[in-house]
Amino acid sequence: MTHVFPRQMTAPPVKAVASEGCYITDQSGKRYLDGSGGAAVSCLGHGDPEIIAAIQDQAAQLAYAHTGFFTSDPAEALADLLIQHAPSGLDRVYFVSGGSEAIEAALKLARQYHIENGQPQRRHVIARRQSYHGNTLGALATGGNQLRRAQFEPMLMNVSHIAPCYEYVDRHADETPFAYGQRTAQALEDEILRLGPDQVMAFVAEPVVGATLGAVPAVAGYFKRIREICDRYGVLLILDEVMCGMGRTGHLFACEADGIAPDILCIAKGLGAGYQPIGAMICSKTIYDLIRAGSGQFQHGHTYIGHPIACAAGLAVVNAIIDRGLIAAVNAKSAQLFDRLDAAFAQHPHIGDIRGRGLFIGLELVEDRESKTPFAPDRKIAAQIKAAAFDAGLICYPMSGTRDGRTGDHILLAPPFILSEPDMDVLVAALTSAMRAI
Repeated sequence: MTHVFPRQMTAPPVKAVASEGCYITDQSGKRYLDGSGGAAVSCLGHGDPEIIAAIQDQAAQLAYAHTGFFTSDPAEALADLLIQHAPSGLDRVYFVSGGSEAIEAALKLARQYHIENGQPQRRHVIARRQSYHGNTLGALATGGNQLRRAQFEPMLMNVSHIAPCYEYVDRHADETPFAYGQRTAQALEDEILRLGPDQVMAFVAEPVVGATLGAVPAVAGYFKRIREICDRYGVLLILDEVMCGMGRTGHLFACEADGIAPDILCIAKGLGAGYQPIGAMICSKTIYDLIRAGSGQFQHGHTYIGHPIACAAGLAVVNAIIDRGLIAAVNAKSAQLFDRLDAAFAQHPHIGDIRGRGLFIGLELVEDRESKTPFAPDRKIAAQIKAAAFDAGLICYPMSGTRDGRTGDHILLAPPFILSEPDMDVLVAALTSAMRAI
């Protein structure tokens, strides 16, 4: 008997009892390769002694101090380190406990900025279909994952959603990738004009779309056009790097690959690498300075923002990513893993696309490769693959609803940055076994 409220009530979870490196061990002694880093979280792998020591040391020195009264050394040092490496213009870090909190903070900050900037009429948010920005109500409303939104729709604020940059399905056969990206980005300007050019407060997007679409990067030029449109109409650009940031895509900040800087950027997951719950909202100097000169207070807060132990863990994690050369390692291992996946699955009759950036990789499952037709939802292909892979000793992240929230399936891979070549062989072999079984 248990009193834990599980995610799946009809299928109790297996009990994990230990972890080391890229593997988690259950109570029976079976080992699983953590091929998705949980949910793209465990970027350093498990049991890292430096991160553990940093947490222990901070717990012994200062476990908690409410930010209504105090700051702390780890919070100050982590903020300095992040801004040192952040995209141009970003200047202030607001620490939270996870990705959903970071998005909520970003939405509230965007609204308060426009109010204090003398434009209180700016109230609309635009985001993209087939996005996911978190499970709190504001974040859920902003996301375009229909499967997760459906039963809560009456409780959600109204957010406009435009098409994602989803080249595999949406680019026309006679269209270049660049032309497709410009056409897709134009939907943002069209929606701003429809709502009113002085009515929109923010556009929210993932640089590489994560769980909902399956590691889909935008085509070259798309985000530069998005940045231009936001600037033209005074719309704040909020980038959600909760899943794709902190080195996951081969850059410390994912938007570096697109050559742009947002007004507000959200990170989490890899920031704490699973050792502590932590996220952050990072904003521009322009936004911060305006509010400081105005009300002087951000009307928002949580009990555990800036938690010293969480910040100590985050500081150790980011230092490890930088000092151990893990960004370069991600890019090298990405090429190796893509080569193995291409060799195993590029001609597979039911895998239509292998895509991603860095160690953030998606495989889209299709019933027919030529027509790109997805499987019928009632086949529950993603759920079957997840179970079969788990039986084979692989933790991966299959999802359904890839195309429109109902149809389509994909497998998301986001292994630790310390993944070895033998680990890659284990991953591909287990995934091959799962595909064969289903």
